[in-house]
Amino acid sequence: MSVSRRTFLELTHSAMIPLALRQSSKPGTAAPPSVSTAFTAPPDMTFPSHPPAVVREMVIASHGNLPRVRELVGRWPVMSRAAIDWGYGDWEDALGAASHTGRREIAELLIANGARPTLFSAAMLGQLDVVKAHIAASPGVEAVHGPHSITLLRHALAGGAQAQAVADYLKTLPGADRKPAAQPISPEDVTALAGTYSFGPAADDKLVVELSGQSLSIARPGRFGRGLTHLGDHAFYPMGATAVRIRFQTMNGKATVSVSDPDLIVTAEKVG
Repeated sequence: MSVSRRTFLELTHSAMIPLALRQSSKPGTAAPPSVSTAFTAPPDMTFPSHPPAVVREMVIASHGNLPRVRELVGRWPVMSRAAIDWGYGDWEDALGAASHTGRREIAELLIANGARPTLFSAAMLGQLDVVKAHIAASPGVEAVHGPHSITLLRHALAGGAQAQAVADYLKTLPGADRKPAAQPISPEDVTALAGTYSFGPAADDKLVVELSGQSLSIARPGRFGRGLTHLGDHAFYPMGATAVRIRFQTMNGKATVSVSDPDLIVTAEKVG
């Protein structure tokens, strides 16, 4: 049987109408709902990704708020795998947060709801056989850092007595607690580096370098600051991103800060 183009389009159009709407068009039934009442718009431009605010809250809660974690995974079990980049590639997921803070009950709840176990969660939970097997399969992996540049040994120590055997084992591996050594910097230099640096015309086109005691942090306005570790010659790396370099210099008589990862991303001039 041959089908004309017009017949094909009519048949296709009919097939694309949901069955419920076609049935409601039968004599004696209500008319199908209009498009404005049959459909709703996505909640925001991030759809179909989960709302960033919920993801952020999930990761924050996983540092120690067990009731809130229960509530969130009770509604969205997939939130057990929520992850966020705190800045400069310092990625942290919910299980990572529970692991480096030693929150065993939260970690077990997350894994039960679909979180992906890691070497870091195994270290905190005291799973010695898992840790040994992972390191045997990937020699040197014990030197990989977790969120915020926290070492594998520190995760085991966060697990307390139940992870003591893992901590003792990791202490025999030099790389398990290794990270770039901080270099000295004078109090006067630290104080001089603090301030606000601008790289554009918008209100948040700024990097705010804050001083707390003798430690510096850097952040965009309204965001979490990332602690800075001095590597020498006024070059630093931000927490959780040892390959990133944040350099303070004087250019054309003006104080600047630049961010490289590894190529130059931005240079900002001190304005306050």
